[in-house]
Amino acid sequence: MRDPNINRWGIYALVMLATLFWGANFVLAGFVLADFSPQWSAAIRFSLAALILLILALWQKAPLFALFGTYGLRYLALGLIGISGFNLLFFFAMQTARADTAALIMATNPLLTTFLAWLLLREHPGWQRLSALPIALLGVMVVISEGNLTQLLNVSIVTGDWLMLIANVCWAFYNVLNRLLLPKNVSATFNTTLIIIAGALVLLLVALFDPSPYPTHLSLSAGLALLGLVLGGTVLAYLFWNLGIARLGAGRTALFMNLVPVFAMLAAIGIGTYPTRMQLLGGAIVFLALLISMTANRKPAPPLNRA
Repeated sequence: MRDPNINRWGIYALVMLATLFWGANFVLAGFVLADFSPQWSAAIRFSLAALILLILALWQKAPLFALFGTYGLRYLALGLIGISGFNLLFFFAMQTARADTAALIMATNPLLTTFLAWLLLREHPGWQRLSALPIALLGVMVVISEGNLTQLLNVSIVTGDWLMLIANVCWAFYNVLNRLLLPKNVSATFNTTLIIIAGALVLLLVALFDPSPYPTHLSLSAGLALLGLVLGGTVLAYLFWNLGIARLGAGRTALFMNLVPVFAMLAAIGIGTYPTRMQLLGGAIVFLALLISMTANRKPAPPLNRA
């Protein structure tokens, strides 16, 4: 995955694909959750993804044991924060939080990541990207509210909203620590494999203490949805996202997170939920903000002095 021949626009395309897969996850997860509890859904999803990545890494003769022996604490930290921590908080948050409120909270992630990247990585966003952030946030708000922005002012705060806020912070720190902690001379495939394995182990441990019955039945629709969650929404999405952070920087990559609700809206067409004109307008505003960010600065993210 660490291909020097992939140009800047190729990286943008891969990161955009990652958000496309994550947007589709909102539709696919509904089928899986019909058969499995949230804890087991997350554990099975990332365990299968870890197995696929492990096979791929071993086929590429990855020195996984040596890498874990040297950077084990870094992989564990990233797996705990970005895999198990974020996903568990997300699932528990969605038990009480409204979907539109949760999406709005996550829409602030690019701003939070940009601030942390400036603070910890010295990634200066520049005025073009700073101007793109509120434009993208406006687009997400239009998508969520279907153009009626005043209804966002009447949202009541519930426990799930606070959990989503913590999940949002976890994802922002994952973006920044990903670039700060991962060894730069190791391929994205190997790094992602060890992060996913670390996160999957924690998720499995949590699932074992889940009071709900062990999953024993899997319908055809849930099985196909789980396949999409594992291959697209986990293996490829995390590979592409981690590659984007390594090549573009945490702040610039995080701006693409605003595409997730847009792609979720479009993916919902597959189950008969069609977007309104105002939602399509909001999606166009998000793409405009990304275009501003992508064309504003052609310089790669500054290199980090790390092992």
